[in-house]
Amino acid sequence: MTIKRFHFIVFICFVFLGFTCQSQVLRKRTTMLMGGRFDISMVDQDSLSAEQNIDEIIAEISRIENLISDWKPTSQISQVNQNAGIQAVKVDKEVFELTKRALHFSEITNGAFDISFAAMDKIWKFDGSMTEMPTAEAIKKSVEKVGYKNIILDSVNSTIFLKLKGMKIGFGALGEGYATNRCKEMMLAKGIQSGIINATGDMSVWGTQTNGKPWNIGITNPFHPNNILATIPIREGAVTTSGSYEKFVIFNGKRYSHIINPATGYPATGLCSVTVFGPNAEIANGFSTSAMVLGKKEALKLLHQYPDYSFIMITDSGRTLFSKNFPKRQLKKYK
Repeated sequence: MTIKRFHFIVFICFVFLGFTCQSQVLRKRTTMLMGGRFDISMVDQDSLSAEQNIDEIIAEISRIENLISDWKPTSQISQVNQNAGIQAVKVDKEVFELTKRALHFSEITNGAFDISFAAMDKIWKFDGSMTEMPTAEAIKKSVEKVGYKNIILDSVNSTIFLKLKGMKIGFGALGEGYATNRCKEMMLAKGIQSGIINATGDMSVWGTQTNGKPWNIGITNPFHPNNILATIPIREGAVTTSGSYEKFVIFNGKRYSHIINPATGYPATGLCSVTVFGPNAEIANGFSTSAMVLGKKEALKLLHQYPDYSFIMITDSGRTLFSKNFPKRQLKKYK
């Protein structure tokens, strides 16, 4: 074999290996976890590896659910709730730190975000059965057991204590945001360069599609929920949406959201959709939920303090508001 021929064969081999390394497949799976729908998309070298990684993600979300679910009686959070007004309960550091971060949101939003909302009486109905608003007395009574200042954390002993009997805490979509973020980090640590974990609209995104292009994330039109208002390309980060467009009631011409202000017991009004973009899905969810409760003016004041996060707000009247740092040029709008 001549040297020239040898070099040619080596070159062909390297080209072949290059194509092999670059070939990727996209696998998707939908499953129910944490009381909601998870859509998992994974880009990997082959289908078997992709499916195995999706299995790992599902196992991790299930692990988190078994720790923090407030409706699974054996979870650590359920144990905390069962001992409300009785004694502090020791929890894993992971659960303690998540609770601590949730309380930070309560503090910066002055109670607009509050994980003790789980104790709220369900006096509002969004299934079409309500014919009149609850009374002011009933609304006031519904939040008697709600109040983040009655959640006592002991960092030395890693315990959580709820001061009032009947109190409950629950993470809701914040827990989903935490889970998607955690799974993204887990995949990146394994060298998986691309995927989406979407928990009913709260998603962690990284990498690109198999064609090398960014993922296109759709934003729902709150006035026509089956339609996409716009799409935006994303390579890295989180997107979360809170909205009133699927569950709401109208009394005397005023729209009341299923998102309840835990401090007052009254539904959020003024905004019908808030989408937040940023590096962390847990934090983004805290912002989108808080913004819905705070309303336009206070939400703008809060979110502009955190330049790592950008947002789109849509008011009940149909006005669209963007944060100053939102990349409008990348937004593709639909009619």
